[in-house]
Amino acid sequence: MEQNRPPSETAKQDQLNEYTVDHTNQPLTTNQGVKVTDTNDSLKAGGRGPTLMEDFHFREKMTHFDHERIPERVVHARGFGVHGVFQVYKPLTEYTSAKFLQDPSTRTPVFVRFSTVVGSRGSADTVRDVRGFSTKFYTEEGNYDLVANNMPVFFIQDAIKFPDMVHSIKPEPHNEIPQASAAHDTFWDFVVSNTETAHMIMWLLSDRGIPRSFRMMEGFGVHTFRLVNAQGKATFVKFHWKPMLGVHSLVWDEAQKLAGKDPDVHRRDLYDAVNMGDFPEFELGMQFLDEADEFKFDFDILDPTKIWPEETIPVVKVGKMTLNRNVENFFAETEQVAFHPGHVVPGIDFTNDPLLQGRLFSYTDTQLIRLGGPNFHEIPINRPVAPVHNNQRDGYHRMTIDRGVTSYSPNSIQGNSPFPAPDGYKHYAEKVEGKKVRARSESFNDHFSQARLFWNSMSAIEQEHIVKAFHFEVGSVMSKEIRQRVVDMFNRVDNGLAVKIAEGVGATPPAASPEQAQTTASSPALSQINTVKTARTRKAAIVLDHGFSHNEVTQMLNALNDAGVRADVVAKRLGMYTSAEGPQIETNKHFLNTASVYYDAVYIPGGRESVDALQGYGDALHFVNEAFKHAKTVGASNEGVDLLAASQIVGTTLAGIDTQGQLFNEMGTISVRNATDLAAFGTAFADAMAQHRHWEREMLLVGQVPG
Repeated sequence: MEQNRPPSETAKQDQLNEYTVDHTNQPLTTNQGVKVTDTNDSLKAGGRGPTLMEDFHFREKMTHFDHERIPERVVHARGFGVHGVFQVYKPLTEYTSAKFLQDPSTRTPVFVRFSTVVGSRGSADTVRDVRGFSTKFYTEEGNYDLVANNMPVFFIQDAIKFPDMVHSIKPEPHNEIPQASAAHDTFWDFVVSNTETAHMIMWLLSDRGIPRSFRMMEGFGVHTFRLVNAQGKATFVKFHWKPMLGVHSLVWDEAQKLAGKDPDVHRRDLYDAVNMGDFPEFELGMQFLDEADEFKFDFDILDPTKIWPEETIPVVKVGKMTLNRNVENFFAETEQVAFHPGHVVPGIDFTNDPLLQGRLFSYTDTQLIRLGGPNFHEIPINRPVAPVHNNQRDGYHRMTIDRGVTSYSPNSIQGNSPFPAPDGYKHYAEKVEGKKVRARSESFNDHFSQARLFWNSMSAIEQEHIVKAFHFEVGSVMSKEIRQRVVDMFNRVDNGLAVKIAEGVGATPPAASPEQAQTTASSPALSQINTVKTARTRKAAIVLDHGFSHNEVTQMLNALNDAGVRADVVAKRLGMYTSAEGPQIETNKHFLNTASVYYDAVYIPGGRESVDALQGYGDALHFVNEAFKHAKTVGASNEGVDLLAASQIVGTTLAGIDTQGQLFNEMGTISVRNATDLAAFGTAFADAMAQHRHWEREMLLVGQVPG
């Protein structure tokens, strides 16, 4: 009898290798293996005559080309995948019988696909949107898919409204505008017509809607699931992915510019990080809730528009996922991977969340059309590493050659093989009763308290960003009536928020709503201000010209490397630049193919000739000004401080000409003059980078100085 065993770390790669072909130094052939002498000219009756239909190579080549595209996903069309491994920290026997969650020495292969939701495959990575975060675990008991988003709640409570929600947010049907954006009438008409969206809108218009990278965003299973242990005891659970680099975001101006300069910036960031060995790491967290406590809260735990506040129900970190290998072929792996929240293994089960219940149908239905029929599980990226035995046969693209004469159960001809397994999947025996009704539980009726909780949990700068996002999104709506309805709807969240929205979208500011009842509850875990902060894997730009200080650049490169920061040398052009001391350095970026929006910090070294040249170059000044505007770390040493002084940096004191090695560090602007040893400067610069942004600058601009 074939036995399931824990997969090795390379089990999935070994399986994929069976389907991988290297064409290097191989002769060109047809799909039938016939060698081809010429692929530049079709077979003709004479050099200027008609093409002959007997040219089988032309027919095969063109037919394949004509059929190369498959339907893109309706949602999550733009995605990027990567392989990795998962290890549990300690056995979770108390909660679940799932074998991949028992042995800390087992490194379970995984495949992760990050994605945006609304846009087409050709849209930009940095649009304001929800991000998908789906993980396929190739376990010894079969594939388990954790189909997650970077936000823990969703727009709607019942899956029957999903087509309506997606239709409203997609480009409007009369003109196919706008692409990958919610800033239009039909979406906001849906929002004000469905107030259950309020909480999700707060998340979407927060900084969570424009993540810094896939490596710096959380993932959430959204729904309440069940874990079931070997004794049949069930525990409610919510799943979380916590990035080891912390949760960080772009600013809106930066996101828009990146969309134009490099629409692939997030996928490029992930691909480069893996190639350079900066393997992204995420801890798997779980919130556990005993079934006896199902009704003890002021929200329904099955409502997908609600969170379980982490301060009330702690997130327990149970394991770590490391993403360590890029795909070999985007289409074969990333585009053809098929995720499904219904792909579970023994020990993981569902709940009656009506959004989850609908997804259990929808995902399989989607794959049937996208991937050409019922055998999509046989595509290499979707194959489990566990053995597969059943009576399913035939269909489009069947790859398995099944032996035997029976394809039904029970049978006697083959000894009832394959036979039901006593240790197979058992659904949790939940008692269910009730009349058949098209209705929603009254416990789902509160649409605003957690939206208010989210708003109360934001820092002043995060609240300011949400207000500006409303101004952009709702300000793009043509209907004055809808704009006013948005203001009135979010007045039920917070009057101060509603008044600020009204000020920016031409609506009438409302009076305070009694519904708010001056609720001040907050959840610090919701604010990105409280996330992990590290400089590791961040990027710095070193801006210079001929005559730069080689000693200063060398010291800073060493300091940044010690902090785990990646640095690019940026100048007017690519090539070798000569320092004041004589040694040269090669630039790998120039002002026409990069910009400050690609970096977390900017450093200007000393060197009189270099700084004088940069001061006379508008692109260099813009580079510094833009980084400062986006609240990033900006630093300069010795003569390099002159470039900061010539820029539009305000509200901070720079090192003066007469200062002797004194370090100035205000609001992420770091400077020093008359210094040969930059050790303290380098440490301060890296520490400032770890803070992600220096929001004090923005607060000064809006007239609010944080305490």
